[in-house]
Amino acid sequence: MPSVHLVKDAEKDLSSASADAALFPWMGWAYLLAGSVLLAMIGTWLVWFFASTQLKLQAEEIRSACQRIMPETADRCFDTVVIQRGGVRR
Repeated sequence: MPSVHLVKDAEKDLSSASADAALFPWMGWAYLLAGSVLLAMIGTWLVWFFASTQLKLQAEEIRSACQRIMPETADRCFDTVVIQRGGVRR
C-alpha cells in the first residue's frame, strides 16, 4: 500500500479553494497595513530614543564643562548655558 493518498476528482473540495482566492487580496492589504504600522512604530521609537540620548549627552557635556570652569556655581552655569542655547530649564 502506498504511503501517499491519491485524491480523485470527486473527492476534491472546491469551496475552500474559492474561499482562499476571495480572501487573498484582502490578506495582502492587511499584511501591508500591519507591516506599515509596525514600521512606523519602530521608526518613531528610534527617533525618540536617539533624540533623548543626544539631549542627555549634551546635558552631561555642558554640566562637566561648567563643573571644570566654575565648580562653585556649576548649577547656575548649567542653567544659563541651557537657556542661552534655547533649551528648557530643568
